[in-house]
Amino acid sequence: QVQLVESGGGLVQPGGSLTLSCAAAGNIVSINNMGWYRRAPGRERELVASITRVGSPKYADSVKGRFTISRDNAKNTGYLQMNSVKPEDTAVYYCNADILSGDYLRNYWGQGTQVTVSS
Repeated sequence: QVQLVESGGGLVQPGGSLTLSCAAAGNIVSINNMGWYRRAPGRERELVASITRVGSPKYADSVKGRFTISRDNAKNTGYLQMNSVKPEDTAVYYCNADILSGDYLRNYWGQGTQVTVSS
């Protein structure tokens, strides 16, 4: 059984920084694409950033230049470094990953972590 566990959310002031972590645990052979999504109150879930296994990132226009996605394949862990945060970044952030476990490649979601940007 595979699980994704996010951590690092919390309350941060506008202009501040926060780092989210996503640790994958279980019977993992390899992790392909990893991504971070968010859902703000009253809004649809949106892709914030994604990264391939070899480290090629993509970002939503709203976070380009402020957020950095990275991963440590040896630790089966992904990260989202959030800098210069804005109130509109307030949302529940979810980790997502395509994971090969045994002979099966499946898509997994974490439970979500709340990020609140407020003074």
